[in-house]
Amino acid sequence: MTTNLSAQTLDAIAATAAVPAYDSRDLSAGIVHFGVGNFHRAHQAVYLDDLFATGTDHDWALVGAGVRPADQAMREKLQAQDWLTTVVEQEADASSARVTGAMIDYLEPGNSAAVIERLADPAVRIVSLTITEGGYYIDPASQKFDPSHPDIAFDAAHMDAPKTAFGLILAGLLRRRADGTVPFTVMSCDNIPGNGHVTENAVIGLANLVDPAIASWVKANVAFPNGMVDRITPATSDREIKLLADNFGIDDNWPVFCESFRQWVLEDNFPAGRPALEKVGVQFVPDVAPYEHMKIRILNGGHATIAYPAGLMDIHFVHEAMEDPLVSAFLAKVERDEIIPVVPPVPDTNLNDYFALCESRFANPKIGDTIRRLALDGSNRQPKFIVPSALDRVTAGQSVTGLALVSALWCRYCFGTTDSGAAIAPNDPSWDRLTAQSRLAKDDPKAWLAMADIYGELAGKAAFVAAFTHALSTLWSIGTRAALQRYLEDAL
Repeated sequence: MTTNLSAQTLDAIAATAAVPAYDSRDLSAGIVHFGVGNFHRAHQAVYLDDLFATGTDHDWALVGAGVRPADQAMREKLQAQDWLTTVVEQEADASSARVTGAMIDYLEPGNSAAVIERLADPAVRIVSLTITEGGYYIDPASQKFDPSHPDIAFDAAHMDAPKTAFGLILAGLLRRRADGTVPFTVMSCDNIPGNGHVTENAVIGLANLVDPAIASWVKANVAFPNGMVDRITPATSDREIKLLADNFGIDDNWPVFCESFRQWVLEDNFPAGRPALEKVGVQFVPDVAPYEHMKIRILNGGHATIAYPAGLMDIHFVHEAMEDPLVSAFLAKVERDEIIPVVPPVPDTNLNDYFALCESRFANPKIGDTIRRLALDGSNRQPKFIVPSALDRVTAGQSVTGLALVSALWCRYCFGTTDSGAAIAPNDPSWDRLTAQSRLAKDDPKAWLAMADIYGELAGKAAFVAAFTHALSTLWSIGTRAALQRYLEDAL
């Protein structure tokens, strides 16, 4: 016997899951959030749910917004259950479920007028984003905003009905400027180094196309705090929906499964006000950069390190990769020998202890995180998670054998077949391009590094080119397992 999730069934659901300790009808909107995906619902929405449960800050509820066709499906599924979400936290020895009610509305995707109207509401004081690393219209190598992108060019010419999140944000700011309303703060919640700066560059870059005077006004008046976010949150499949029904008796159209660990470090730069998130564990610090570098290079870089060898060896789940002695040892050696030594110090944090925590999180068998998810969108992730560490090392004259092998494994993965010959389904927005370059690189490894938008300055470093060339040739000649073994024996 299962119960459909809705506001009317919370009393029944309370028998197996925690339910909101507040009435969602008492909440009012304070935040518009673009990108209502799994990570947002397992992270920002959970922190707000905790805060609202204290009986305070009920004027900071979330209103969802989206710009992609897929956002409509999410909106319909959540609307059918009164915007509620079941979040299942899973560890090896225990699981628990909670229902969150921090979101009270979801604006219709494609209805620019309605989104701009809500953004202009003085009650909205923060606009947040979780739109993935690839959603910021930045050049992967330079990390600079790309004003020539067709989506941005369209918005610059159609500010009355923009299509991108940045076009809508700028239109909302302009409406507030005309109305004499204090600008909202724009807060990125994506895994990007300096995500506040990147978001600012996107909004100002678009504004410059519209009118340089508007860009100057945005720069002088709008805050873009940097932040570091962390929680491993796999995609939802039929597996998770069935587990929720079987274990907790709840029918949820789109539940979220995640680990129990979560972290949020924020720069305290909110001129229009903010919820008191420090009450529920958010760290407010003057400089987020050290925490960002630690997380992006060690955790996200670690994900990239295990994704491609595991994918090439037909391993499906992340915890299964960590159970493979070669993969887990490869991760540990690359991290300890090459990544961690070039991560700047972090206040009150031991980097080796942080990595040990990452290892245990990756090994969690209950999460069901997939290698395919970790391998997704390498063209946007490698320049942020792997290339910077490699560049730091070669610039300092240090070895990059392991990081070059990580890049070579990505190249080999993009060829489109595993070591067993199984086909790898497209797994990147630029998959066709990557596959073509990988096939050229089989005979000429430098063809892969010729993607200047991904490798940038690193492609001109002779030490990296040599290490990458040798690693890729080795992969093709002896296969992934043997290549990993050679690396672990310092024989690559």
